[in-house]
Amino acid sequence: MQRLAVYCASSDRIDDDLRLPAQSLGAALAQRGLELVYGGGSIGLMGEVARAAKANGGRVHGVITERLRDLEQGWEEADVLEVVPDMRTRKSRMIELADGFVVLSGGIGTWEEFFEVLVGRLLGEHSGPIGLLRDGPMNDALLELIERGTTLGFVRPVTQELIQVHEDPNTLLDAMQASRANAVDDADLRPGGRD
Repeated sequence: MQRLAVYCASSDRIDDDLRLPAQSLGAALAQRGLELVYGGGSIGLMGEVARAAKANGGRVHGVITERLRDLEQGWEEADVLEVVPDMRTRKSRMIELADGFVVLSGGIGTWEEFFEVLVGRLLGEHSGPIGLLRDGPMNDALLELIERGTTLGFVRPVTQELIQVHEDPNTLLDAMQASRANAVDDADLRPGGRD
């Protein structure tokens, strides 16, 4: 891995306890020489992870829409702040730039990005490892949703195998770097799963 896309909250109304894991992840990326690809904002967890990466000598590439540049206060100190016309372009551009994906706590925008990357991995549209940092109740709820969906038969069991989950950013990055990018077997995607 050389570039990691990080999906996370852009809200400043979140609990301060969530800021430290974002800062730790940003620092860990920089210390490993991994470029941060993120949503380009300066506030919320987005701002925390970007500032920490930059403060530790890392390279930061933001991708933000024109509208969100004003709403999320685009971070002009990023090495690259790429302004795109819409969310669809933003999401596809971040996936195109990154070769791995990490999810921190966030709301529906973060969840949408996470699920798009996860489904893309299931369908073989990319082979990047996916990590979820257990940084608080939002990501715990996200994991519970996937587990419940698997139990009820709505989510394929192979889905959970594609997500590296850890509480510590360095442990998460180690697991992601060690994970093999095997293709998902078509048998795991058929109705009824493997025969």
